[in-house]
Amino acid sequence: MQKKQPVYPEGVVVKRASAGLGLFALRSFKKGERIIEYVGRTLSTAEEYTSKSKYLFEVHKRKTVDGAVRTNIARYINHSCRPNCEPEIERGHIYIDAIKNIKEGEEFSYDYGKEYVDEHIKPFGCRCAKHHEQKKTSR
Repeated sequence: MQKKQPVYPEGVVVKRASAGLGLFALRSFKKGERIIEYVGRTLSTAEEYTSKSKYLFEVHKRKTVDGAVRTNIARYINHSCRPNCEPEIERGHIYIDAIKNIKEGEEFSYDYGKEYVDEHIKPFGCRCAKHHEQKKTSR
Protein backbone atom coordinates (compact mmCIF):
# COMPACT_ATOMS: atom_id res chain seq x y z
CA MET A 1 0.00 0.00 0.00
CA GLN A 2 1.39 3.39 -1.01
CA LYS A 3 1.68 6.14 1.61
CA LYS A 4 -0.52 9.14 0.83
CA GLN A 5 1.32 12.41 0.36
CA PRO A 6 -0.10 15.35 2.35
CA VAL A 7 -1.94 18.05 0.46
CA TYR A 8 -0.48 21.51 1.05
CA PRO A 9 -2.02 24.88 0.26
CA GLU A 10 -0.69 26.38 -2.96
CA GLY A 11 2.87 27.66 -2.74
CA VAL A 12 4.01 25.98 0.51
CA VAL A 13 5.58 22.69 1.58
CA VAL A 14 6.68 21.12 4.88
CA LYS A 15 10.23 19.78 5.02
CA ARG A 16 13.28 19.47 7.30
CA ALA A 17 14.52 22.69 8.95
CA SER A 18 17.07 23.64 11.61
CA ALA A 19 14.35 23.38 14.27
CA GLY A 20 12.89 20.05 13.07
CA LEU A 21 10.22 20.55 10.41
CA GLY A 22 9.47 23.89 8.82
CA LEU A 23 7.19 25.47 6.24
CA PHE A 24 8.91 26.57 3.02
CA ALA A 25 7.95 28.63 -0.02
CA LEU A 26 7.48 26.79 -3.31
CA ARG A 27 7.24 30.16 -5.06
CA SER A 28 8.10 33.78 -4.29
CA PHE A 29 5.78 35.76 -2.00
CA LYS A 30 5.60 39.55 -1.99
CA LYS A 31 5.65 41.71 1.14
CA GLY A 32 2.07 42.00 2.41
CA GLU A 33 0.89 38.81 0.70
CA ARG A 34 -1.25 36.39 2.71
CA ILE A 35 0.45 33.00 2.99
CA ILE A 36 -1.77 30.71 5.05
CA GLU A 37 -4.40 30.55 7.80
CA TYR A 38 -3.55 29.13 11.23
CA VAL A 39 -6.46 26.81 12.08
CA GLY A 40 -7.51 24.48 14.87
CA ARG A 41 -10.01 23.80 17.59
CA THR A 42 -11.22 26.69 19.74
CA LEU A 43 -10.57 25.89 23.42
CA SER A 44 -12.73 26.69 26.40
CA THR A 45 -11.09 28.82 29.10
CA ALA A 46 -10.68 25.72 31.29
CA GLU A 47 -9.03 23.76 28.44
CA GLU A 48 -6.71 26.68 27.72
CA TYR A 49 -5.26 26.56 31.25
CA THR A 50 -4.90 22.76 31.35
CA SER A 51 -3.72 22.17 27.78
CA LYS A 52 -0.18 20.89 27.29
CA SER A 53 -0.24 21.80 23.58
CA LYS A 54 2.61 23.96 22.25
CA TYR A 55 0.40 25.16 19.40
CA LEU A 56 -1.91 27.50 21.33
CA PHE A 57 -2.61 30.83 19.66
CA GLU A 58 -4.54 33.48 21.56
CA VAL A 59 -6.92 35.35 19.26
CA HIS A 60 -8.32 37.53 22.06
CA LYS A 61 -9.14 37.19 25.79
CA ARG A 62 -12.01 34.79 25.17
CA LYS A 63 -10.67 32.80 22.20
CA THR A 64 -7.61 30.58 21.95
CA VAL A 65 -7.02 28.19 19.05
CA ASP A 66 -5.17 24.90 19.49
CA GLY A 67 -3.36 24.44 16.19
CA ALA A 68 -1.98 20.99 17.03
CA VAL A 69 -4.15 19.28 14.39
CA ARG A 70 -2.06 17.87 11.52
CA THR A 71 -4.31 19.63 8.98
CA ASN A 72 -2.98 22.96 10.34
CA ILE A 73 0.04 23.25 8.03
CA ALA A 74 0.75 26.73 9.50
CA ARG A 75 1.86 24.99 12.72
CA TYR A 76 5.12 24.18 10.95
CA ILE A 77 6.13 27.84 10.74
CA ASN A 78 9.08 28.16 13.12
CA HIS A 79 10.07 31.02 15.40
CA SER A 80 12.67 33.53 14.31
CA CYS A 81 14.13 36.59 15.97
CA ARG A 82 14.31 38.01 12.41
CA PRO A 83 10.98 36.87 10.95
CA ASN A 84 9.75 37.20 7.39
CA CYS A 85 6.06 36.77 8.35
CA GLU A 86 3.66 37.91 11.04
CA PRO A 87 0.28 36.77 12.29
CA GLU A 88 -2.66 38.99 11.42
CA ILE A 89 -5.94 38.49 13.29
CA GLU A 90 -9.07 39.38 11.33
CA ARG A 91 -12.62 38.62 12.47
CA GLY A 92 -11.50 35.80 14.75
CA HIS A 93 -9.25 34.17 12.13
CA ILE A 94 -5.45 33.97 12.31
CA TYR A 95 -3.65 34.60 9.04
CA ILE A 96 0.07 34.58 8.36
CA ASP A 97 1.22 37.42 6.10
CA ALA A 98 4.63 38.16 4.58
CA ILE A 99 6.35 41.22 6.11
CA LYS A 100 9.11 41.17 3.49
CA ASN A 101 9.62 39.60 0.09
CA ILE A 102 10.18 35.85 0.43
CA LYS A 103 12.10 33.90 -2.21
CA GLU A 104 11.26 30.45 -3.49
CA GLY A 105 12.89 27.87 -1.18
CA GLU A 106 12.98 30.20 1.85
CA GLU A 107 11.58 29.05 5.19
CA PHE A 108 8.65 31.00 6.63
CA SER A 109 9.11 32.28 10.19
CA TYR A 110 7.52 34.64 12.67
CA ASP A 111 8.30 35.84 16.19
CA TYR A 112 6.37 33.68 18.65
CA GLY A 113 6.43 36.41 21.29
CA LYS A 114 8.33 36.91 24.54
CA GLU A 115 6.15 34.68 26.74
CA TYR A 116 6.40 31.64 24.43
CA VAL A 117 10.10 32.17 23.74
CA ASP A 118 10.92 32.51 27.46
CA GLU A 119 8.92 29.42 28.38
CA HIS A 120 9.58 27.00 25.50
CA ILE A 121 12.61 28.16 23.50
CA LYS A 122 15.13 29.88 25.80
CA PRO A 123 15.63 26.83 28.07
CA PHE A 124 16.87 24.83 25.04
CA GLY A 125 18.44 27.66 23.03
CA CYS A 126 16.99 29.42 20.02
CA ARG A 127 17.71 27.68 16.70
CA CYS A 128 16.63 30.50 14.38
CA ALA A 129 18.93 31.77 11.61
CA LYS A 130 19.85 34.90 13.62
CA HIS A 131 21.34 32.76 16.40
CA HIS A 132 23.14 30.46 13.93
CA GLU A 133 24.78 33.54 12.37
CA GLN A 134 25.83 34.85 15.81
CA LYS A 135 27.42 31.48 16.70
CA LYS A 136 29.40 31.42 13.45
CA THR A 137 30.74 34.97 13.92
CA SER A 138 31.59 34.51 17.60
CA ARG A 139 33.88 31.51 17.00
